[in-house]
Amino acid sequence: MDNNILIIVLALATLIIVAGVAMWQRARVAQAKGDPGRSAFTENHGGTPRQNRPGTEH
Repeated sequence: MDNNILIIVLALATLIIVAGVAMWQRARVAQAKGDPGRSAFTENHGGTPRQNRPGTEH
């Protein structure tokens, strides 16, 4: 097998493996939360900031 083809095959295999692991981990998190929806960060991002906790005022 030509080395150029081998490099392309290895790169594609790596991307496929990484995508598979990411989807598997995402499914585990959704199952642990009991909610397959998006995280609270993405749902609430862009809103008004929450109040500072006591003792953390700057």
